[in-house]
This record gives sequence, structure tokens and C-alpha cells, in this order.
Amino acid sequence: MMNMNNFKIKRLENQLINSSKAVIRRNNLPKKDFESVLQQIQNRDSEIKFSKHAINRMDHRDMTLSKEELQRLETGFNKAEEKGVKDALILMGDKAFIASIKNKTVITTVSKEHLKDNVFTNIDGAVIV
Repeated sequence: MMNMNNFKIKRLENQLINSSKAVIRRNNLPKKDFESVLQQIQNRDSEIKFSKHAINRMDHRDMTLSKEELQRLETGFNKAEEKGVKDALILMGDKAFIASIKNKTVITTVSKEHLKDNVFTNIDGAVIV
């Protein structure tokens, strides 16, 4: 099972990658070919990101996501995108995620205990995965 430490590590990796790109540019190291740079950008843009707020909510509520659940979440993003949804509620078992589909970002998370009597606003679609 994936825990919040893995999410924190992923966030730190992203920060290191972004800061190292600036260092590489400044040091005039050999340039990568266009195809590899394009592939790297496409891979980065296709990954689901978690906002700081979502990570804090998951930490606070002791929520974790398994590899399978992350794949299901990605499926939810893809289905919402296919239908033209911009901001979605993605329901997965006893967890709910409010997500910006365009930005591939989970904005906030809701656990089973907080689903009851909850109202979700500012969404234009819902996906159940």
C-alpha cells in the first residue's frame, strides 16, 4: 500500500527535478535531443498530482492509496476528460476526490466518515470508479 510518505517523497522529487532543470540550464551541460525532452514533458503532464491541501487532508485523515487505487483514480480522470468535465467529483469505494481534470490535480479528499451529509460544489461532473 502506498502511504503519505510516498506522496511526500514524490512531491520532493518534483521540486528537485524542477530546481535541477534550472541548474542544468545555467551550467550549459550537453542538451538532450528534442524527442527525449518532449517525452519527459508529456510523462510529467500525464501524472496525477495532489495539491498540498489534498495531501494534508490525507495525512490528517490517515488515508492511503494503493497502487491499484491510484490506477483507478487515473481511470476516473481519463473518463472525466473524455466527457469534457473540468472539475470532477471522483468516487472510489469509501473515498471521494475533488479534482481539476484539466490540471490533473486532486484538489481535496474526503474519507468515508466525512462523506455523509456532505455537499460538493463547484464541480461539473462526477465519476464512480
